[in-house]
Amino acid sequence: MGGLEQADAWLFQLLNHGLVHPALDDLMLFLTKPKLSGHIFWLTALFILLRRGRDGFVIALLVLLAVGLADFTASGIFKPLFQRVRPCFALDGVRLLVDQTRSWSFASSHAANSTAIASLVWIFFWKGELIDRLFAVTMIVYAVMVAFSRIYIGVHYPGDILGGIVIGFGSAALIYTAFAWIVKNVVHRKAMQNGGAE
Repeated sequence: MGGLEQADAWLFQLLNHGLVHPALDDLMLFLTKPKLSGHIFWLTALFILLRRGRDGFVIALLVLLAVGLADFTASGIFKPLFQRVRPCFALDGVRLLVDQTRSWSFASSHAANSTAIASLVWIFFWKGELIDRLFAVTMIVYAVMVAFSRIYIGVHYPGDILGGIVIGFGSAALIYTAFAWIVKNVVHRKAMQNGGAE
């Protein structure tokens, strides 16, 4: 095991054992299981639609595209490429709170997906009214808590989380950049051409 992997394992054990509380157990399980916390995504989509109206559908679509890209990159590319064994199967004495199936660890798709959502929400809502800024901050906090929950329950190293965060942010940035390019070079150009023809 290399120096970085040893440091990652040490930090994992510190967090997995050192920040333990029964109340946190329930919270982390809630955050990490889509069946328990899936309604949060529906509430997020509803808020986006209510605050942005017709533009909210575009934002929601961009969020879905970013999550799809982040999830594919983390689970479809990185996990089979790196084939890192999860800490609950590689280390002794892991505090495991879920019935985890055998699958690869790097990178965390939970961290990637939640970061992708939070990043796009930040882009579209941070410069809005107070309620919009509070929404953006809430989604950032939520993404951080989801990411941390994967360490807490014993299924990911901190390095997996960091990798997922980078993937999520990169996916959101890529989708937003592509969207901005299309708006600038296709939508606005056509609008100007139609305006000039009148």
